[in-house]
Amino acid sequence: MDIPHLFDKDLHKLIEELNLYEYEEDIWKIRDGISNSSGNLALHLIGNLNYFIGTAIGHTNYTRNRDQEFLEKNIPRHTLISDIKHLMSVIKKTFHKLSDEDLKQNFPMELNSEILSIEHAMIFLLAHLNYHLGQVNYHRRMIRG
Repeated sequence: MDIPHLFDKDLHKLIEELNLYEYEEDIWKIRDGISNSSGNLALHLIGNLNYFIGTAIGHTNYTRNRDQEFLEKNIPRHTLISDIKHLMSVIKKTFHKLSDEDLKQNFPMELNSEILSIEHAMIFLLAHLNYHLGQVNYHRRMIRG
């Protein structure tokens, strides 16, 4: 299984979704019944993956502030995209260092109160990415009207 390729493909799709907003300010809009903008979902994914892949496995110096991921607003689209591209590089570098045997080892922290192998943790994180990617797609189409 080519895990980094799957992350790369889905993160490219996130960039594509952000670029499909005709008006940049729409990335940050919310509507009744929708609590998170696409901008905040993008920040959440950037923080989540930088922490769980970059810090936990790649031993980067990334420090996560999960609450800020949902509080920050109006970050320029080009900044979000730049941060996603940097994240893609972090994921690629992290996986370049891992062997197939490494993927069978325990992930260094619990996810949803479970101890998983690194490989299973990556599947969990891919599912999380795709869940929010779907929300971003829906948000974009809903805001457009």
